[in-house]
Amino acid sequence: MAFELLAGVRTPADLRRLAEHQLPQLASELRSETIEAVASAGGHLGAGLGVIELTVALHYVFDTPRDRLLWDVSHQSYPHKILTGRRSRIRTIRQGGGLSGFTKRSESEYDPFGAAHASTAMSAGLGMAVARDARGEDHNIICVVGDGAMSGGMAFEAINNAGALRSRLIVVLNDNQMSIAPPVGAMSSYLSRLSAATRGKTEEGDGGTNDAADVPTLFEELGFHYIGPIDGHDLGQLLPVLRNVRDSRDGPVLVHVVTEKGKGYAPAERSPDKGHAVGKFDVATGAPLKAQGGAPSYTKVFADALVKEAARDPDIVAITAAMPAGTGLDRFGAVFPDRVFDVGIAEQHAVTFAAGLAADGMKPFAAIYSTFLQRAYDQVVHDVALQRLPVRFAIDRAGLVGADGPTHAGSFDLAYLGCLPGMILMAAGDEAELVHMVATAAAIDDRPSAFRYPRGEGVGVPLPEFGVPLEIGKGRIVREGNDVAILSLGGRLKACLKAAEELDGLGISVTIADARFAKPIDVNLLMRLARSHRCLFTIEEGAVGGFASHVVQALSEHGVLDRGLVIRSMVLPDRFIDQDTPEAMYAAAGLDHEAIVARIARVWSHTVSRTATHRVRIVSSRNEPAGTRPGRDKSAGNGAPESPAREATYGHEIGSVK
Repeated sequence: MAFELLAGVRTPADLRRLAEHQLPQLASELRSETIEAVASAGGHLGAGLGVIELTVALHYVFDTPRDRLLWDVSHQSYPHKILTGRRSRIRTIRQGGGLSGFTKRSESEYDPFGAAHASTAMSAGLGMAVARDARGEDHNIICVVGDGAMSGGMAFEAINNAGALRSRLIVVLNDNQMSIAPPVGAMSSYLSRLSAATRGKTEEGDGGTNDAADVPTLFEELGFHYIGPIDGHDLGQLLPVLRNVRDSRDGPVLVHVVTEKGKGYAPAERSPDKGHAVGKFDVATGAPLKAQGGAPSYTKVFADALVKEAARDPDIVAITAAMPAGTGLDRFGAVFPDRVFDVGIAEQHAVTFAAGLAADGMKPFAAIYSTFLQRAYDQVVHDVALQRLPVRFAIDRAGLVGADGPTHAGSFDLAYLGCLPGMILMAAGDEAELVHMVATAAAIDDRPSAFRYPRGEGVGVPLPEFGVPLEIGKGRIVREGNDVAILSLGGRLKACLKAAEELDGLGISVTIADARFAKPIDVNLLMRLARSHRCLFTIEEGAVGGFASHVVQALSEHGVLDRGLVIRSMVLPDRFIDQDTPEAMYAAAGLDHEAIVARIARVWSHTVSRTATHRVRIVSSRNEPAGTRPGRDKSAGNGAPESPAREATYGHEIGSVK
């Protein structure tokens, strides 16, 4: 398609120079460009297609970036990026070195607030509005909020506060009756009834969109001026309404806009999730270009294992926070529709809801991505752990997740769950272990438990028909060696095994143990590794303060650190890692097999040479002439200390005894 108008729009200032009658053509070109860009790069499609006309109208009416435009979650921000100086890079989206799939403050002045978790825009926007008022300025703050985000409690905390403060804030409620999955809950039903009532009034000729209801809406009761609903694909409706809102100076206002996710692209419109997240695809047919691999995904393995456990135990129920397909619980729901609960984008509620189920004798599995479980940490602590309730947390997307980048990385759960008294914390080294961990969690009925697993395909090991509960706190030896021990936790096990093969070629014999449990630690296994090897490495796909900290604590308590053991940890570096392929991200983090080989080889060389040099010094010092210094060669050769710069590259040193 020829992009006659879009080619001349490099910034919203260019857009505002167009005549109003040209905007439908621009919107058509923007829709085509969005489809082609996502087809070539993959990413979020349906959400952006649903707000094409709305995006054009917002940038046409408002003076961005002076007027602040915030996108809640920002899956729908691709068209916004195209119109705000980033069209030339839009095909790099979600790739290494490319554009973020979400709004990002460091990427553009048109992104005043980063957003990749739902229900945050109104809180941030209200903060900006209050800051504006305090400085005596008069620009607009506009928050585009999806109806799915309205299922999150934080959205209503912001509405409650905004209605009381009366600062001028513009909220555009994008009602497409679809977030990632079909929306759930009373709020979705309310919006549907509100839209239907208004359409009925309009058809009867009783006043149109602005006075369709005889009683105040919920939003008006909470202090907002309510306008709508209006057709979000009709520029003839959008433009005058947005102009009126822009020129108003009366407190907070909510514009209810009805759109269709995936609008204008038939394959997305037909898709169950309206083309929410897609890989590269053929534009003409919508068919994916990349075939699936051979091994099942960890998510599928979890879901299938949970279905089998639930078939044997009627007390097992499952909870998701608006992610039934992402967590695999759509598969569970197909078999047990009355035993799965989608609570909406409300992780805090999900956790305490699960706690209530557990308190009354049910066996809840709360399947929540690691990055989203962070949002419910207070509930995990106070409502679950403190009461020792047997909620089972299935933590998907552990570790680095690829194209979604740092906002969705599962970096911190080992640290934030491992410190909780009574918590049993597991991490699957392969998909067969995950099956056993599902069974283990089902059998734990006196305290909370969690098991974490990566995004993507498994490693291809044979799967057991049924899981067998593991002995709590019991790891396993995967490979026997003599020189160096690796204690691996979680998804880096395959990289450890590959590294061990290469280290064999360097003359370094490696034992590999799969810890399985971050808490409680297998102390007997740990002592065996510490006493029979000269070096011990811990490897985990988590941040500083996680599994390795527990290992060193245990070694310290048992006096092993006083016996000359050299110990190193390899963890995620103390920084956020930008999106790329998972393989490239782990290489950047110093946790791929090459980094493991290099780190172990260097530390082993230093350990051996230091020991050899020490022995030479003891022998030679007995016969050295008076006045010589036994330690004069300390800084020479392989006996030199490890370089701090290299240490920073490959991981965090947590302790060594010299």
